[in-house]
Amino acid sequence: MNKRKSSISRKSSIWIGLVILLLVIGGSFAYQYFQSANQPPIVIRGYVGGEKINFLENPKVRKILKDRYRIEVDSNKAGSLDMVRANHTGYDFLFPSNQTALELYINTIGPTHKDDIIFNTPIVLYTHKLIADALMNEGLVTKSGEVFQIDMLKLVSYLKEGKSWADVGIPQLYGAMTVDTTDPAKSNSGNMFAGLVANLLNNGQVVTAPQVDKILPDLTNIFVKLGYMETSSSDLFSQFLKTGVGAKPIIAGYESQLLEFSKMEPAAWEEVKDDFVILYPVPTVWSTHILIALNAQGETLMGALKDAEIQKIAWEDHGFRTGVYGSGSSLKTFSVPGLAGNITQIIQMPSYRVMETIIQSFE
Repeated sequence: MNKRKSSISRKSSIWIGLVILLLVIGGSFAYQYFQSANQPPIVIRGYVGGEKINFLENPKVRKILKDRYRIEVDSNKAGSLDMVRANHTGYDFLFPSNQTALELYINTIGPTHKDDIIFNTPIVLYTHKLIADALMNEGLVTKSGEVFQIDMLKLVSYLKEGKSWADVGIPQLYGAMTVDTTDPAKSNSGNMFAGLVANLLNNGQVVTAPQVDKILPDLTNIFVKLGYMETSSSDLFSQFLKTGVGAKPIIAGYESQLLEFSKMEPAAWEEVKDDFVILYPVPTVWSTHILIALNAQGETLMGALKDAEIQKIAWEDHGFRTGVYGSGSSLKTFSVPGLAGNITQIIQMPSYRVMETIIQSFE
């Protein structure tokens, strides 16, 4: 009997010991968790293209970054090329909008700490129904289903020839046809549109270094007609929204801008959606939004922005196409007529060396 009691006692002691051990381990994990949860988030600073400011300030994105990754982002708006040339002291990342900015960084500063594509968006043209209808009658614009497409070879030939708005059936507008854009020497959307126009001046073939001098006079002549150019795509889009058909008949920008506007300003979108038209250039170019990490903290943000939930928000709230979101199957997310499914008519941008020559011609 005593042996049996002794055995039970020993087993009880073992179980009690195991329970205590588990409590100690659990307490340790709980302590570490609450210590981590109570740690202030790391503030990560960087330069960001204006078209992505609303995405980084989205409360849902900020909450995921803070709660899941203990990160807060402090962003300053800058053009894609300007941010590469800026003073990077005290900064952790750059978030430009094209490959040219990355190549500029590598060629002028050196290898990056790390870089990665976060999402993409095609370059499109925005206009008004009055102009879209006239350009359809002129044969520059066609409609495939609900999607408006513009023949860029024909448009560029009109811009090169200096055709007036009256020549294409819009006498209400003054002067020569133009496509307003941001400054190609400072901002990505203007830089990419300049690269696209350069290719089309080269008979629709990607411009090479031996060819660039030949197309430069026509290219600069097209852009010089614009006069003052904004340095931020978000500022240009804002002007398009505010100033009406006479001031900004057609602008070049990102597809994501109108999609984001429809979600952030639903009441305003309802008022203008029957007038605003997306024209998909044929061909067009992809704007690749690359995060350049300047150090380990920038790399931490890079990993966090690839979070599946953040990528979903990037599409559904801001219109950026990611690896999962932005295909034809998810277009119902937006109440934007004429939104294209897959973007297939793509031409590559000229090389960095060619774009450097083009940029210098605008400086």
